[in-house]
Amino acid sequence: MSNFKWCHGPKCHEDKTQDRVRGSKGSKVLRTRKIKQHTERSWYRPNDFMNYFCSVGCYNQFANTHIERIVAIAPRHTPLETPIEDPKKVTNESRYGGYYYTHTEIKERVDTQTE
Repeated sequence: MSNFKWCHGPKCHEDKTQDRVRGSKGSKVLRTRKIKQHTERSWYRPNDFMNYFCSVGCYNQFANTHIERIVAIAPRHTPLETPIEDPKKVTNESRYGGYYYTHTEIKERVDTQTE
């Protein structure tokens, strides 16, 4: 099995960078980049999108090109919600100059599941 995958960016082969230039004199081409798969490393995550794209730019080009089909995989017709405790306004004193400011503190998720 190969330790590399080709970048899935639809325009990866059009980016004019030196590492993409391939071929012999007189018949040069710009080629899609290969992405090394570090499967032997402890930090390797097999489902990470960067295993399929050489850059975030290539990922964004792919997502923008195929967004309707991507959303069709798991369409969302209702919003997701996370239960929380009632937010509280908290007043703090600034370390610099003694100014007071207020922010809203949102507590951690409330577990609503019963066993």
